[in-house]
Formats: sequence, C-alpha cells, structure tokens
Amino acid sequence: MTHDIHVIGGGLAGSEAAWQLAEAGLKVRLSEMRGSGEGTPAHQTDGLAELVCSNSFRSDDAESNAVGLLHQELRTLGSLIMRQADIHRVPAGSALAVDRDNFSNSVTEAIDQHPNITLVRERVDALPAGPTIIATGPLTAASLAAGIGAETGREALAFFDALAPIVHRDSIDMDTAWFASRWDKGADVEGGGKDYINCPMDKDQYLAFHQGLVDGEKTPFKDWEKDTPYFDGCMPIEVMAERGVDTLRYGPMKPVGLDNPKTGRWPHAVVQLRQDNAQGTLWNIVGFQTKLKHADQVRLFRTIPGLENAEFARLGGLHRNTFIRSPELLDETLRLKSRPNIRFAGQITGCEGYIESCGIGMLAGLFAAAELTGKTLTPPPYATALGALLGHITGGAEAETYQPMNVNFGLFPPIPGRTKKTDRKKMYTDRGRAALAEWLNSPPQQPEPVDNSPELTPSP
Repeated sequence: MTHDIHVIGGGLAGSEAAWQLAEAGLKVRLSEMRGSGEGTPAHQTDGLAELVCSNSFRSDDAESNAVGLLHQELRTLGSLIMRQADIHRVPAGSALAVDRDNFSNSVTEAIDQHPNITLVRERVDALPAGPTIIATGPLTAASLAAGIGAETGREALAFFDALAPIVHRDSIDMDTAWFASRWDKGADVEGGGKDYINCPMDKDQYLAFHQGLVDGEKTPFKDWEKDTPYFDGCMPIEVMAERGVDTLRYGPMKPVGLDNPKTGRWPHAVVQLRQDNAQGTLWNIVGFQTKLKHADQVRLFRTIPGLENAEFARLGGLHRNTFIRSPELLDETLRLKSRPNIRFAGQITGCEGYIESCGIGMLAGLFAAAELTGKTLTPPPYATALGALLGHITGGAEAETYQPMNVNFGLFPPIPGRTKKTDRKKMYTDRGRAALAEWLNSPPQQPEPVDNSPELTPSP
C-alpha cells in the first residue's frame, strides 16, 4: 500500500496521530522500531502505546483539574488512546489507571486492523522527504536523533534533562519574599519590582535545609541512565550540598547583592525563583534540579520561607531524555520551520506525561490531515487544555530555558480578578469546555483561492 503520510514511532503520540489520520481517510505508514530486532532500554514489549512507567493517566476530574479537562477534550475529539484506556480501566479512585498489558494489546490490535494503516516494524534512520510525523519519544534512536540535530542546528543526542521545580505564582507568600535582581539590576516587573522572587533564609533555616537535602530519599538512576553525562554540567542540588555545607551559598543560593527590604541586609542564603512563562503565572526555583523523591521535595521545599504553602506545577527531576527546542523550531501547527513536511509529536516536543503525549499526537494528526486534504485547521484556543499545552510547546515558553512540562492551569490564560482556589479551578474548566465547543463549531476551512494571474498594465 502506498501511503499519504509517514508516522515514525508507535508510542502514545504516534499511535494517536496515525489513528486520527486514518480516520480522516488518509493512508498511513506507521514505523515502529520495536519488533524489528531493535529495542530500547526502557520498553519491555513490542506492543504499541506501551506504558513504561506508571499505569496511571493521573486525575480524571474534569471539573477542577487540568489533566482531567485534557482527558475530557480527548474523549470529545475521538481519541483512540482514551477509548482504550476507558475500556481497560482499573480501580484508582479519581485517577484513570489502566491494565497496562490489555491496554497496549488493544491499541496494537486497533492500529493493526485499521484498513488505512500499515504497521511496519523498522528503524528509521533519516528524515523522510514526504509528509511525516516524528513521534519517537525521549529515547529516540541515536541515528535519527543525530539527523534531527543536524537539521535543527541543535545537538539532539541523549542527555540528562535537569528539571527545576515550578511553583504557581499565587501560592508564594510575598509578605516574606520580595522582588529584586542582584545589585538591583534587571527589568522591572509587577510595577516596580525586579526580575526574581527572593526567599530569604537565616543561618539556622539554611543549615536545616542543607541537612534535609543530604538526608532526603533520592530516586536512583536506572541502569541505562548511569553512564549518561549531565546536560550542560547541570548538577543535582543534593550533590552540591554533599560537597560542603557552604557550597550552595556560593552557588544557586548565593545571597550576595540581594538586600532584604525588611531588614536592609543580605540574608544568610536565598532561594530565587524566575518567571517561567509569559503570563507570569509560573515561576521556577533557580538551580534546584534534583533527584529527591517527590514527597521529600514537597516536604523540604515548603520549609523555604515564602513557600510554606507552595503549589507545584512540576517537581524537580533529572533523567535521560531527548527533546527539541520546540518554541524556536516548530510553528503553531507543530511543523518544523526549516522543513515544513515534518511535524513532531509527543514527548520529543517537550510535553511530559502519557496523556499530554497523546494530546500532542492527536493535534499533529489533525493538523496534518487538514493540510493533506487541502483545508486549514486553526489551533485550539489557549483556554482549552489542548490549546494551552500546544501554546507552551510552540511559543509560550522561553526557547533558551525550555524544559518538558505537564499540562497545568499555569499554562492557561489567567482568570481575571481574585477568587478562591477551588472556584478558580472550576472557572478554568468551565471556560475551557466553552472554548472547545466554539472551536468544534468552526471546522477546518478551505483556504482562500489565490489569484496567480499576471497583472495587466493598462495601455496608455
């Protein structure tokens, strides 16, 4: 069978993209390396959409949770992944968890039996010339990753992806923290402050925090991660702490040049947060990449003055990963700007999580299907979960500091005014559902005809 488009990668994103394209009547070649004699260090089977870590798609609450809203949107749009997840659901309270083997088997069967999809067990080493979606995930084969790096001008081989925790801005206690840049340098924000939010520590607080880093339970590296070098020399904060009690005070917790307006003096140590998105709703803790287990991160980081009630959009981490600098490289429909025949989808774009990968895979498939059938599909509104996630990937984040992200309300346009947290979350989901309904009522459009006839110059 000849094909209209080539999808590379049979994970959650690639399977969803292939399904959407096939359902639109297009012929799809889906290439999956596993099953061809090749494998990855993380996968155990050759099944499509294999869940390599948890079996949970996280919260299914669409009333007050961003990931639950994303679940609902994907169901509305006819997601194969969500349909099979619902069929193979197992008890998990308000979360959506699945029987991982039955789930993967059913996705594989659905893809394999679709008349418009040819599933080929093969490794793809070079970027194809025709319409293509690359959904090879964080463990992209070295040969293809090198080809991507050569095309984009950015090395795309395996590295340790260092993630600093990200905090919701409205959960920071500004009665304790203050805005300032070191030596009062930097662009003004919030009507007179400076670039960073600063959380001060006295000596006793710092010593207790330092000891907590040393004693905290760490997530061990997997065997296939152990020999991968740190990305750009990033060092886990607990490793720095182990090098000496004052190491952090000469590194990411350096207080020099930061006058606390409440005392007029430098603190003993300071934790700085830097704005992480254009809307100013998310702030990352500078230099706090870590292998501490999540429970220890929450407990310890809430001992930081000003962060006692911190709500985390993402916790820190350090793991082998491969992803592209999407805000710089991709257009709003996930096409590679330098080669528009290629789209990217899933974790290789810098989204984090099973359902986020599925969502970006769906959008890549829908955008490609519209383009190949001569139509134009506008991106979903930023007020939707899909639109907020897509916006982060394709331009909402700073390219130079871009890091993988789960969907969360910090990516959405802010709700105006001050409301209670529970009310605000409901307002996000109500607004998102209304925005999705409006978008669905604006189907893909035929592009306006272009008059390419030569202009006629009137005779004198």
